Amino acid sequence: MKKLLMVALGLVALAAIGCKEQAGSGSKAYDLKTEEDKTFYAVGAMFGTRLKPLSLTEAELDALTYGLRESAKGVESKVDMVAYQGKIQELFQGRMAKQAETEKKVGIDFLENFVKKEGAQKTASGLAYKIIKPGSSKKPSATDTVEVHYHGTLIDGTVFDSSVERGKRVSFPLNRVIKGWTEGLQLIGEGGKIKLVIPSELAYGEHGAPPKIAGGATLVFEVELFSVKPPEAAPAAPAKKKK
Repeated sequence: MKKLLMVALGLVALAAIGCKEQAGSGSKAYDLKTEEDKTFYAVGAMFGTRLKPLSLTEAELDALTYGLRESAKGVESKVDMVAYQGKIQELFQGRMAKQAETEKKVGIDFLENFVKKEGAQKTASGLAYKIIKPGSSKKPSATDTVEVHYHGTLIDGTVFDSSVERGKRVSFPLNRVIKGWTEGLQLIGEGGKIKLVIPSELAYGEHGAPPKIAGGATLVFEVELFSVKPPEAAPAAPAKKKK
């Protein structure tokens, strides 16, 4: 995690020195005149999303940018970098944990409303589901390979992944995906369709899957199951030649 955070900060530094700052207060405006300017901006935008869980204030953003610019220009650091390594890690972990807790609370409310208002059910693990179409009697086991179409969103409706939008079905062993999928897809048979509301502990946990899925996020999926195939048997070992 520490390595990921430091890489993100370093790449944001490239964006900070690659654009021309204009006059103004609060948020800073940049004049993206050249393709190189735009490329640096894209690098910053891509990796700057890693900083979103910190919920930085304008003053904190100014301090961050100040440090990035001075370091990139070779100016001697105004703080003891060795002493602050631990504080950086502590700050990131603390704020990301706080955001994850907020996400969890909002997700719990969403899941409970889904159960109450849509007539859905909830399993012992905390997975909420509504069977749209039960399908045939042929249901997958955890080790089977399934062929599906799926549409995944956050609880605010933001799409983070969708084979439906890509127009291409996907196949995978059911025990190699998030726990909510492994459990939920076993509730329907071939030809069936199900809506799943998956709490973070059955999805991507407190760390999430940045930049699209925040830590603690509850996920919503609609999944259509087309086929179920048993796991392929391991190839038999070649017979030894008799001497």
